[in-house]
Amino acid sequence: MLLRSATTRWARACVQNSRRYYGTHHETRSLRIGTTTTLVALLATGYTAHSCFNRAIRLEEDMAMDTASRLISFQEVQKHTSKGDCWVVINGNVYDVTEFLSQHPGGEAIILKNAGKDATRIFTPLHPPDALDILDESQKLGPVDPLTVPELEAPEVTEEDRKIEAARKRLPPVDAMVLLQDFEEWGERVLTGTAWAYYRSAADSENTFTENRDAFRRYWLRPRILRKVGSGSTRTSFVGIETESPFFISPAAMAKLGHPLGELNITRAAGRLGLVQGISANASCGLDELMEARVDGQKVIYQIYLNKDRKASEALLRKVEQLKPAAVMFTVDVAWQSKRTLDVRAKHIPVDVNADTSTPRSKAPLGVSEAIGGYQDSNLSWDDIDFIRKHISAPIIVKGVQSIQDVEMCIQAGVQGVLLSNHGGRSCDYAPAPIDILYEMRCLQPDLFNHIDVMIDGGIRTGADVVKALALGAKAVGIGRPILYANGTHGQEGVERVCEILQEEITNTMRNTGATKISELVPEMCGPAGPWVGSNRPPYA
Repeated sequence: MLLRSATTRWARACVQNSRRYYGTHHETRSLRIGTTTTLVALLATGYTAHSCFNRAIRLEEDMAMDTASRLISFQEVQKHTSKGDCWVVINGNVYDVTEFLSQHPGGEAIILKNAGKDATRIFTPLHPPDALDILDESQKLGPVDPLTVPELEAPEVTEEDRKIEAARKRLPPVDAMVLLQDFEEWGERVLTGTAWAYYRSAADSENTFTENRDAFRRYWLRPRILRKVGSGSTRTSFVGIETESPFFISPAAMAKLGHPLGELNITRAAGRLGLVQGISANASCGLDELMEARVDGQKVIYQIYLNKDRKASEALLRKVEQLKPAAVMFTVDVAWQSKRTLDVRAKHIPVDVNADTSTPRSKAPLGVSEAIGGYQDSNLSWDDIDFIRKHISAPIIVKGVQSIQDVEMCIQAGVQGVLLSNHGGRSCDYAPAPIDILYEMRCLQPDLFNHIDVMIDGGIRTGADVVKALALGAKAVGIGRPILYANGTHGQEGVERVCEILQEEITNTMRNTGATKISELVPEMCGPAGPWVGSNRPPYA
C-alpha cells in the first residue's frame, strides 16, 4: 500500500514536471492517467518497484516524445519566409499562408513582412477570432513548440505611447462628457495615431466630410407651442424593427483599434439601452461572438459587402441567415476605394528586404481602410439585390443612396429601406450631404416616403440634428464615428454615455418643438434657415 502511494506521488510529480514543458493540454492529462494506471497495474502483477519505475519512466519518455513530435519548432517556422513558402505563428499555432497571400484583403506585403515570425501582436487587434477559419485544414499545421519560441521583446515605448499615457491621466470621467463633440476631442488625444486616422479619415480633401456636418446648420426648427409636452416617448420603428429611440448604431469597423474588447462593448451597450446595432462586415470581433453577447430580444442589422468571390458571399449569407438578424444592410457607397487621406498618411508598411519582390510594390502605402477592403467587389449591379434576397429572408436596406432617382430604383427593386449616406465622406468627395437629399425628397417627391422607409447617416452630432431629419421624413438616423470615439476613450461606458446624451437631446428638442412622440414631428416643423418667404419658402409650408 505504501509502495503504491509512493508510486502515485511519483507519477504526479512526473506530470507536474511535464506540464512545465508541455502545458496542460489533453496530452498531459493522458500522460497522467497512463503513467499512474500502468504503475498500479505493474505492481499488482508482482513487478518490483525498481522495475515499475523503469518501465514507467520509459512510458513517460515515449509519450512525451510522441507529444513533442507533434510540435513544430520555431526554427522550422523561420525557414518559410518567401512568397512561395510562407508560414506564420498566431496564438501559438503555425499556419501555412502561402496560397492565402493573394487573397488577403490587406495585400501580401504585410504577411511577407511577418513571414517566419510570431505575428500574434499585429494580427489580434485587426481580426476577429474566427478569421483563420477561412484556411483549409491542411494549412493549419499545428502548435509551435513553446520551448523553441524566443521570448518576445517588450514593445518599445514610443513618444506617442508617452503622450497617450499622459492624456489618459487627464481624461475626464465618462459622466463629465456632456456633448458628443467631447468624445471626439478626447479621442484625438488618447487614441493611437493609427486608430485616430482610420476613424476620422475621409476622402481626398474631405469636402464631403465637412459638408455633412455643415449642411445641418442650413436647416432650422419651427417650434409649436401650448401642446402639453409634460410626458412623451421616443419609441419608434423602421423596416419593422422596434427600438427605444429613433437612432441606431451605424456599422463601423475595427473597434478593437480603440479598445481591446472592440465591438463587444458596442453590442453590450446597445442591448442595455434597447437600441439597434449595425454590425460591420469588417468588425474586429467575430459575428458569432457578437450575436452571443446580445441580451434576449436584442435586434441587430448585419452589414454586407459583396465579395469578388461570390461563393464566399453565398457562404457568409447562409451563415447570416441562420443567425437571424433583424435586417441586412447592403452597402453600395464604396463603389471604388478612395484615398482616405489621414489613414494613408498614418500607415506605412515597410516590406522586408529579404522577402520575395517579384510582385511590384504599390506606389503608395495601404491605409487600414484599403487593407481591410481589398475583397470588396467593385462590379456591383442592381441584380445583386436579388442575389442577396435569394439567401436572406430579413428586410434589405440599401446603404449609400445619394440621389432621388436611386431611391426610386430601390423601391422598384423591392427593398424595404434605404439609408441616405455617402459613407461618412469617406468615398466620393463632393457627394451631397444626406440631409440635403432628404430635403430634396420632401420638396420634390414626398410620395416616395409612402413606399419605402428612409434613414440617413453622416454628420449627425446632436439630438437637434436627429429631430430635423425625423421632421423631414426620416424613420431613423445612424450614428457612427461618435460611437467609435467613445469606445476608444471609455469603452462600453463611453458608448452608453454617447447614446444617453443623444437620447436626452432628442427628448429635449422634441418637447421644445411641441412634439411628444415621433409621429408628431412633421415637415412644417423644419426647413431652410432664414425667413420662409419667396424662394426660401419650402413647398410644404
